[in-house]
Amino acid sequence: MKSKAMKWLTTVPVAIAVAVSLAACGGGAAQSTASATDALKGSDQTSLDKYTTKDVTPLDKLDKSKLGLISEGTLSVGTLSDAPPNIFIDKSGNFTGFDNELLKAMAAKLGLKVEFASTDFSALLAQVQNKKFDVGSSSISTTDKRRESVGFTNGYDFGYMAVVAKNDSKIKGFKDVTADQRIAVVQGTVQDDYVTNTLKIEPVRFPDYNTAYANVKNGQVDAWVAPSQQADGQVKSGDGTAIVEKTINTQNFTAYAVNSKNQALTDALNSALDAVVADGTWSKLVKQWYPDRETPKNWKPGSKASVVPAA
Repeated sequence: MKSKAMKWLTTVPVAIAVAVSLAACGGGAAQSTASATDALKGSDQTSLDKYTTKDVTPLDKLDKSKLGLISEGTLSVGTLSDAPPNIFIDKSGNFTGFDNELLKAMAAKLGLKVEFASTDFSALLAQVQNKKFDVGSSSISTTDKRRESVGFTNGYDFGYMAVVAKNDSKIKGFKDVTADQRIAVVQGTVQDDYVTNTLKIEPVRFPDYNTAYANVKNGQVDAWVAPSQQADGQVKSGDGTAIVEKTINTQNFTAYAVNSKNQALTDALNSALDAVVADGTWSKLVKQWYPDRETPKNWKPGSKASVVPAA
């Protein structure tokens, strides 16, 4: 997708070219194939989730020699470089963010090193299933459609969805998003599914969050329907833009993607997730990366037996 140094797209001609070229892909490979699901319908994780495991195998009972890793002792992870605060590359060139720091802590519980590589979100799940990566880390919403092609761990987070527009735009929320506007999404995301299949609008699809947001700033699109965490990471004072609405999306938890046939690795990661929940690491990282966020009622990370320490 990119080298470690993510270059910010700022020039209008380039933004126009990217927007036009991607808009032309709408009827081809870029077309969303997800079935229609109303990501903003809202529900608690408990009633919707039929995938969370009842409990996990204790860490000391795992057979770590059978994890089916690409390289023994190393967890190969495909991730993004431009989606703070979840998954991004910092100024020192290190992969970081809530999702990646949590995964590092989980890998440590399993005695594994972590090796990150940057990719496009639209390619990530196929790359995990084709064993280019052991794990996909990208705040991935675990939709039923995605479960047809890849496996997932238990959930470690949930999502909000946001609308980003110019300060002087007439778009003030989801109710103002209409078919006569140019609406940006990142290709293959839940937001792509929502705009395409629920709102019945053909969006302008981009390969990454930087490019989508740059086109909002430059006026090449009217608004961006985005994961709110990534919107928070992109929108800066003085940009002339704003997050005009933010709403919770609890239709599907977010989880790490794993090859659907590698149950041993999925089980090990589930055990490690419960362990970092129990020792307070998950709660610490939530406070670090999402200082102003409230966790939805009736939701918790990990297996059904996991215990989140009292604050």
